[in-house]
Amino acid sequence: MGDRLKDKVALVSGAGSSGPGRGNGKATAVLFAREGAKVVAADINLDAALETKQIIESEGGICMAVARNVSRADDVAAIVDACITAFGRVDVLHNNVGIVEVGGPVETAEESWTGSTTSTCKHVLPHMERQGTGGIVNIASVSGIRWLGVPYISYAATKAAVIQFTRVIALQYARSGIRANSILPGMMNTPMVHAPGVIAAYGGSADEMVRRRDEQCPMGRMGDAWDVAYAALFLASDEAKYITGTELVVDGGLTANCV
Repeated sequence: MGDRLKDKVALVSGAGSSGPGRGNGKATAVLFAREGAKVVAADINLDAALETKQIIESEGGICMAVARNVSRADDVAAIVDACITAFGRVDVLHNNVGIVEVGGPVETAEESWTGSTTSTCKHVLPHMERQGTGGIVNIASVSGIRWLGVPYISYAATKAAVIQFTRVIALQYARSGIRANSILPGMMNTPMVHAPGVIAAYGGSADEMVRRRDEQCPMGRMGDAWDVAYAALFLASDEAKYITGTELVVDGGLTANCV
């Protein structure tokens, strides 16, 4: 166990995993706990949240699992209330919830445009302001700043919004001791990209999907959830105490490659 987040309370939304393996939120929740944080693992799926809790507790960490839908304001308020009741504060807010629906503006369902980052920040920021300290880490995506070859229009547009939303929070609350940064993952091999809709966009073959996404990366391979988790750990820790209002790109060189 480390101590980079010792004595901190971290609320992680999307802390479960959408399929077998570890998504970004699950890996981050586990890593935060390994570094000393008390973790509130929030997920829409109770079993997924409990699995994360079990991993953390099996390693000697502290975790409370909460099953709520963070796209609903009342559920977000309940999650934050549970965190404050259990631990008395919230030092780190890690927003990791996201869905991918393949399609352009005509095909995309209206529900895909709903987000959770605004609601979690709305309910957590007053507590951080009262404390005089806090760190927010929002998961955006390189799809918010560039085309990735597949039309995920609602995902790309909302991730672009997350980037600017995070910058505004950072500047508004800079003198309140609160930092806010976003992470822009690139091609990551997580359970989310193995969803049927994504595989269908690559011709219906999971192997072909992995091959083509690996091929797009300058390093020749996709990243994984731990790459995102370690970036989140850095931004959440006091090592990043003078970093706010910026984006940390985790993409194996993808956005640097103009080809």
